[in-house]
Order: sequence, then structure tokens, then C-alpha cells
Amino acid sequence: MTTVAIIYHSGFGHTKLQAEAVERGAAAVDGVEALLLTAEEAGANLDRLDDADAIIFGSPTYMGSMSAEMKKFLETAAAKWFTQAWKDKVAGAFTNSSSFSGDKMNTLVGLMINAMQQGMIFVSLGMHPAASDPESMNHIQGPGPEVLNRLGSYIGPMAASFQVNPGDAPSTGDLATAEAYGTRVATITQQLKRGRVEA
Repeated sequence: MTTVAIIYHSGFGHTKLQAEAVERGAAAVDGVEALLLTAEEAGANLDRLDDADAIIFGSPTYMGSMSAEMKKFLETAAAKWFTQAWKDKVAGAFTNSSSFSGDKMNTLVGLMINAMQQGMIFVSLGMHPAASDPESMNHIQGPGPEVLNRLGSYIGPMAASFQVNPGDAPSTGDLATAEAYGTRVATITQQLKRGRVEA
């Protein structure tokens, strides 16, 4: 069995919905167990993550950066850096904010750099902008809320929830993008794990 852990913080509930979509995508892959933990739960059970084959980090973007709660978890997890316990695990990241930009790229870069420092293997989104409706890129209004990767990210899924309550936001396209990412990370993790066993 391949284990994919999704570690997230969610202040208002939007990033939780995104995390649950990533979990659904990972769990949809045969032979994969998806483990969903809040940053607080993960920090309190840090050694449990040593057995995970992949860890996907998710955080809202607050004031152009990851949340304090996610940063606290990453600093707790720095204990794993000393022993290289997470070296060669697969990693990924996702984020949500209340606008199209919100400087979400900074959050994803921060999460990716953390994974690099841990010696992890980071998986990109692997999806073109407006993947499910490329024609929408030819119009000034751009991709609609149902379109996959409507925000045009490459590092990992981005969602824009504006001032809309959870349940109505993130949009169906943003959540479908997160779900597809969970599947991608889980599939790549399985491939790497199989290759290590066969080697």
C-alpha cells in the first residue's frame, strides 16, 4: 500500500475543501491510502509521517504568504531535517486565497522550498492553464469558475474563493484541479515506489 499524506491548515474552511479534493484524488488511485491531517494534528504526530510515501502541503495565502499555523508546522517538522527522515519522499503543495492573485505564488514557492530543504521530490501540477477549456484563453474574461487550472498555476493547485462562504467556494473547477493533482501525486509516488522495489 502507498500512503499519501495531505497536511493542511484552513482558517475559514476554503482550504479544507481544497485539501479534501486532493485527498479524493489520491484515494481514487488503486493501492493508495490517503491520510488527511490538519497542521496541528500532523505536528502532534510527526513520527507518523515517516511512514508516508508522499506528503502534500496545503495552506491558505494570508497577506502574500503561508499561514502562521502552517509555518509553525514546518518549523516543528524541521526536526526531520537533521535525520533526513523525509529525504526522497514525494512532495506537493496547494493554496487558496480570496482573489485571483493574492500573491499565492509566494506561498507555493515557500512550501516547495521547504520540501527541497527536506530532500523531497516535488511534483508539479502538470496541467496547462484552462486545461478543460483552452478556447477560454482567447477571450478577455478568461476561464470561468468551472475550468481546470483557471488561474494558470504550474507549481501546484491554486484556488480563488473571494469573499464567498465555503461550500460555494472554491469553485468547481478549482476543486477539480486539486482532485486531479491528488491523483497525479499518488500515481507518480506509486511509480517511484515500484521502481525502488524493482531496483
